[in-house]
Amino acid sequence: MGYVGLPLAEVFCSAGFPVVGFDVDPEKVNKLNAGKSYIEHIPTPRIQQMRKTGHFEASCDPKVLHNCDALIICVPTPLSKSRDPDMTYIIKTGETIVQQLRKGQLVVLESTTYPGTTREVLVPILEKSGLKTGKDFFVAFSPEREDPGRKDFTTGTIPKVVGGLDAKSGKLATTLYARAVKAVVPVSSCDVAEAAKIVENVYRCVNIAMVNELKMVFERMGIDVWEVIDAAKTKPFGFQAFYPGPGLGGHCIPIDPFYLTWKARHYGMATRFIELAGEINTSMPHFVVDHVIKALNTVKKSINGAKVLVLGLAYKPNIDDIRESPSIELIELLKHAGAKVDYNDPHVPTTRKQREHDLRMKSVPVTPASLKKYDCVVISTNHDAYDYEMIVKNAPLIVDSRNACAKVKGPKKNVFKA
Repeated sequence: MGYVGLPLAEVFCSAGFPVVGFDVDPEKVNKLNAGKSYIEHIPTPRIQQMRKTGHFEASCDPKVLHNCDALIICVPTPLSKSRDPDMTYIIKTGETIVQQLRKGQLVVLESTTYPGTTREVLVPILEKSGLKTGKDFFVAFSPEREDPGRKDFTTGTIPKVVGGLDAKSGKLATTLYARAVKAVVPVSSCDVAEAAKIVENVYRCVNIAMVNELKMVFERMGIDVWEVIDAAKTKPFGFQAFYPGPGLGGHCIPIDPFYLTWKARHYGMATRFIELAGEINTSMPHFVVDHVIKALNTVKKSINGAKVLVLGLAYKPNIDDIRESPSIELIELLKHAGAKVDYNDPHVPTTRKQREHDLRMKSVPVTPASLKKYDCVVISTNHDAYDYEMIVKNAPLIVDSRNACAKVKGPKKNVFKA
């Protein structure tokens, strides 16, 4: 019941289906059953409405899975430290389901992963029940396409790609989703559906890496990359604008392309494009820290002992999602360099323990008086809530990794783009 499972549960609930939200976290389950949300862009009134219909309940009890006709898996698929796929969550979920699996059920995996996961990892676990796929129960893959905070598309209006392990599984999954979402895109197999999701994420990863590299090149030339992109995007065809930043965030783009890289090695292929893009994107927090050091040098200060405020902990504007956020690494790198670091994020009042990180920090206020106390302010996430004019006016030094200060009028001698 996270950033994928909860909005999906809401869509099915709105379509009139009785929905059980299964999660192993009792705190989440208790909040949902009390009509409370823990995800900012899914406000509490929407959870209350789900509960009010009588169609939704949350549970930690695996036994509830036995009575469901369709089981949709929305669990994390992280990377190991060596950038290999970590299938732990899919495997554990499969092992939970197999204890409750019965004839006639449909199991759909939504977690982004490498082509072949559904067939090679999930199905063998489920068939330990003694039941046979395509005969006793049915399996499909339908990649999640969530984009937290987006206003123009929702879970119910984003077209849903669906691929079955076999023709009947595909047809059943297509029929199910068609009752809840606006458009369903059937494909010939679960492998094609898995590959489609990877392609979407590789496309964004490579293009963001390109503009990040161009940012570094144009900086040497004394050219503003954001002005260049704004000029280029006036072309009505053949160009789509991507923008540089302090690194990649979110659960998909920083992680999923490496799932394909790993799988490609099994076929003797080197995915050089993806690996190069990954190198560039993962280097960006270091690039920003280098600019903090340079900015401090202009006022004859050292990074060691400097007071630094990082604005924005979420991985993109106007959300509370900090998964794989470059701000996390940025803070850790600054601390490692000896800086005394605080952060502010109007959407993230306190940090949460993550798989690889535990900052144990609280958001500090941003006021004219507080800004003056810092040696440098780093804009990592360009939230709309920030008053950039006030920030430029009061912060002694600003390192802007998002071009957030571009619209501030007047002199900006204290602003360094990164």
